Amino acid sequence: MTDHSSTEGSRDVLSTAVRMLTGRAPVLVDARHFMTGGTGRIGPAASRGPAGAGGAVRLEVPADGVDVTAEAVLVYEIPPHRRRDFEACQRLLREHGARSLGTDAEAWRTATEKDRTVERFARDGIAQMPAVALSRPTPEAALGAFERLGGDVWARPTVGMGGSDVFHVTDRAQLAATARHYAAAGTDWLLARDAGNFTVDGRRHQYRVVVLAGRVVRAVEHVQPDPDAPCNECQGAVSTLLDESELPAGLAELAVSATKSIGLPLAGVDLAAENGGVVFEVNVHPAFGSVGGLETVALPYAAAHLDRRR
Repeated sequence: MTDHSSTEGSRDVLSTAVRMLTGRAPVLVDARHFMTGGTGRIGPAASRGPAGAGGAVRLEVPADGVDVTAEAVLVYEIPPHRRRDFEACQRLLREHGARSLGTDAEAWRTATEKDRTVERFARDGIAQMPAVALSRPTPEAALGAFERLGGDVWARPTVGMGGSDVFHVTDRAQLAATARHYAAAGTDWLLARDAGNFTVDGRRHQYRVVVLAGRVVRAVEHVQPDPDAPCNECQGAVSTLLDESELPAGLAELAVSATKSIGLPLAGVDLAAENGGVVFEVNVHPAFGSVGGLETVALPYAAAHLDRRR
């Protein structure tokens, strides 16, 4: 179950993983039918004898002619701005005992809404850069936060993806322009102190560590030649797949702790080694990347739903 308006490509990789594990093609269901206002229906599966269906659920999408009994439901590629609309579906999947890693709406919301992430990390002692959440602040309030954080900060929307609408702010003029940008969009935002995460030759770098069920399954280093741009592939960063042993000391453990704090069984954790190791954010649906995504993430993720080990 994915949002079929997405062009990310995750559902194709996941479909391949399911076919490899089961020898059968999965049923692809558009998650938009199960969002607020959609016509999709979820209910218990019809009994298959005295023992019943054992947690299977029935998914119906009359508009697409879908009526299927699902033993496992893989949920992925739900864009951040639509996740609240998907929460009723998550509750129904959980209520009917679906075998799925995507039913915890509270964990999704905590990871998706970055102000909530900051609060959760502060509660649980997860290392992060100091940050301030802002909602339609006055110029004086924005300036006060900027100065308290040292005058070298990153601004980002509380809900976003792919490094869009993220700005490096180092002076008052940039701060005022950033505030106007978010005000025009009606967006709440965060300011966080710069982590000083530079390579020896002055490029930005950070790590994406994907954690599944408490273990690292994928580690990537992102290097951004523009020190004022986010370390995202779609923003020009170059990614290199690493072995877990190549991560700086303590980062794997920090990534695992961050996912436990949020409560996600699968997550992509963005973090840096500088400042003793700090977490920037936790991603509900980490992109698989251009190299090794099938083997490192999609297959283990699908196998977890099928109760099979790889």
